[in-house]
Amino acid sequence: MEAVTNKTLEKLKYDLVRAGLVPYETLEQAQEIANAQNINIGQALINSGILTEEVLIKFLENKLHTPYVNLEDYSLDTKCLKYINYTDAKRFKILPLFKIEDALTVAMADPLDLFAIDRVVETAECTIEPVLASENAILKKIEEYYPDDISVGEIYTTSEPTGFDWRDELHSEDLSDTHMQKIIRAILKQAIIEEVHEVLFQREDEGLGVNFKKNGEVLNKGIIPSVLTLSFTANLKTLAELDPSVSEVPQLGKLSFKVDDISVIASISTFPTIMGERIFLKIYKPPKSLNKIITSDSQLKIVKQSLDTPGVILVCGSPLSGKTHVIYSLLLECAEKNKNKNIMTLESIAKYSLNNVNQCELNENVGFNMDKASRFIEFQSPDIIYLEGIKNKEAFDYFSSLV
Repeated sequence: MEAVTNKTLEKLKYDLVRAGLVPYETLEQAQEIANAQNINIGQALINSGILTEEVLIKFLENKLHTPYVNLEDYSLDTKCLKYINYTDAKRFKILPLFKIEDALTVAMADPLDLFAIDRVVETAECTIEPVLASENAILKKIEEYYPDDISVGEIYTTSEPTGFDWRDELHSEDLSDTHMQKIIRAILKQAIIEEVHEVLFQREDEGLGVNFKKNGEVLNKGIIPSVLTLSFTANLKTLAELDPSVSEVPQLGKLSFKVDDISVIASISTFPTIMGERIFLKIYKPPKSLNKIITSDSQLKIVKQSLDTPGVILVCGSPLSGKTHVIYSLLLECAEKNKNKNIMTLESIAKYSLNNVNQCELNENVGFNMDKASRFIEFQSPDIIYLEGIKNKEAFDYFSSLV
């Protein structure tokens, strides 16, 4: 199943072959690239140099009989931005251009995406006139025109009275980005107040269930109504720098926000199920120095001596036992004591930015997996390496070579 689809190109891709623009075998190869890299087939054709963007757009313009708009020097009517929020604009690659009477003209990279059009009709409450535009140009204009203020915002818990309930922020008729961000912030706030580090969102009959996982037990904390579900998940993904239009394949991202003026990171993992997309959020506490997490002087001495001795240190423990917290404290100690050494990490997500540590985030979408990272990291001449988990043969083989 394709991760990122363009319904227009999916419908017309074989017309590219019939028009003599792309050989069938080349089209199949481009489809494989698109699937592997989580991009649509049009992007794969362009990135591979098989077609130029100009040729592809001209082909679509002729096939769809839809006018093309070059957005490069286009000045849109900023009053129309209110009809499509930032999250929907990014999600559907759609941009409002101008409005005449009851008709809103929008630039679309995928003019046959009827779901996107219906969504805009619902929120803008007017008819939609789509025109064709380059996907890259649309995304560039979105970043240029929309205010750069989408964020979780700051969370304050120190003066919060008991009995805080995130559901107090629910307003079923409000689909705005601002409302969705308030809900996200309220859920995070309640999780932090209740000392919960894992939050699970999963589909239920009435909408999206909000569950806290604590001490191995899953506790239901309410439901986000169905009418808000799409906007909520799209905003959550956008905040985590994930593609809000993708739900058929897993994605991994992270949120950055402040709690009582302290920077906090939460990882976001999405996973498709037969019931709908499941989203798992995990909150990580900021790392502390070894002196603060190890209270025994004798144990602290042993750990510090181990860090000064060549070899391998294994950090083991059950889920939520604090392994990541300990590891980052060890990395802090190494960075402080070895400022002239090359310290590197291989992580799925960097939970915190550490000074004097070269942190590397793996990215399966572009082929930067554990196998490739372990083969190339040696050329960086690392003195100290942190390897996040031994979960496959490549990681085990690399770990064995270090031992």
